[in-house]
Amino acid sequence: MPLNIVLIEPEIPNNTGNIGRLALASGSHLHLVKPFGFEIDDTRLKRAGLDYWQHLSVTYYESIDEFFNINNNKKMVFLSSHGNKTHWDIPFEDHLFLIFGKESVGLPKHILNKYSKQLYKIPLYSQHVRSLNLANAVSIVVYEGLKKIDYIH
Repeated sequence: MPLNIVLIEPEIPNNTGNIGRLALASGSHLHLVKPFGFEIDDTRLKRAGLDYWQHLSVTYYESIDEFFNINNNKKMVFLSSHGNKTHWDIPFEDHLFLIFGKESVGLPKHILNKYSKQLYKIPLYSQHVRSLNLANAVSIVVYEGLKKIDYIH
């Protein structure tokens, strides 16, 4: 798997379904960290991509702590509007973990503080927009990563 997409406490089933479809299309592994703002069998999730779910490489975690305990030795970057570096600066490589926060508030402050040197943002060119839709943000970063990883190989 070229990349690992991590959603910390996703809230919107349509976003998670679309990101699941993106993970499958890009050959990435999806990591979903509970609690979710929906049930995995939610109708909106199905409409957004659950018919592909049986083919998807996905791991579920009961909590943020469980995710970090299991993956503590992995290379990770964190995406947030609070980042000082842009997603173009991410040192992409195979198996890199791309960590995204929940739709309403992003990543928890303790994660932002702990991993501040690994924090990246997608630049926004309008003062009228706080952030991008989560599924759009994941798409931008994943395909930038695939381009750079393919370029390296």
